[in-house]
Formats: sequence, C-alpha cells, structure tokens
Amino acid sequence: MKRPIAIACLHIFLCGCASQPPASPEVAVPDQLRPDATQSAFTTLAARGVQIYECRTKKDNPGAAEWAFVAPEAQLYDANGKLVGKHYAGPHWESTDGSKIVGSVTARANAPQAGAIPWLLLSTKSDGPSGVFAKVTSIQRVSTMGGAAPAEGCSGTSLGKTARVVYSADYVLFAQR
Repeated sequence: MKRPIAIACLHIFLCGCASQPPASPEVAVPDQLRPDATQSAFTTLAARGVQIYECRTKKDNPGAAEWAFVAPEAQLYDANGKLVGKHYAGPHWESTDGSKIVGSVTARANAPQAGAIPWLLLSTKSDGPSGVFAKVTSIQRVSTMGGAAPAEGCSGTSLGKTARVVYSADYVLFAQR
C-alpha cells in the first residue's frame, strides 16, 4: 500500500518542480568546480527526477551490504519551465533535438545541504548528432536537493533491492568561447 502513495507523491513533486525555473546563476560555486577560462556558461537547466541505487555487496567487505549508485533518471527544463531534454545513465544529457553528450567527473564538492548529492564538474564529449548539446564541453551540477543514497534499508537480506530517491539539481552547460 505504501508504494502507490510514494509514486503519487513523486508524481506531485515532479509536476510541481517541472514548472520551476533553474536557480539563479548567482550560486556560489567552489573554485574546484569552475571550468577553465576558455569556456563560458551558455545555459542552465533544471533537472527533476530520481537517483537510482541498488543494494549490493560491499566490494571491500563481502559480508556487508551498501547502497550503490546505478544511474540518474531526470527530465531537464529551461528557464521558462519547458521540457528540453533528459538525463540518464552514462551519465548522458540528451536534448529533445537528439543531440547528446556523455560526461566524466573531474571534480566534486559536498553539497551545502544535508542529504543532497554532491556538486560536480564534468567534462563532456558529444555522443550523438549535431544539435544544441553537441557544443557542450563542461557541465556543473549545483543547487542539488535530495538524491543521496538511503541511510538504511540495505542488508544481506535485501541484496538486489533498488531505491529511487527524488532529487533536483541545476546543470550549468559550458562551451568554448
């Protein structure tokens, strides 16, 4: 009975957040998350979705279990609240025009808010046809809320169980000047 309620709450959260524009570009970003001076920000997208985790055996302790990150699953919205793409495993960012990029983490910083996934700087490369995302060279993930692995509920008896944790973030896209 809890599952339908959780799904309904997630739906309400995501619908409510979908119309929210990205946070102000005035966010104080740590120095290690700034791309080099040859790049400039050209847009900020609001992501609303889930971070997916799976209960797995710890690599360094086979007798214990932990939540392991699997993938993000989010919708991307522009400053006017218009759906402009999606974010998923890879990590990939895919525009509605078909262009997509894949990212690789180059730096991270703890989020200022408890329970929020870290802020990141990612380098990117095009992984699809030409389009608006094809020119992206770096992405900052900032203003995160939620999305951290569950604090409990993963044990040897729940191996293979997945958790979908609601999150939001702003993705600042950079391109060469």
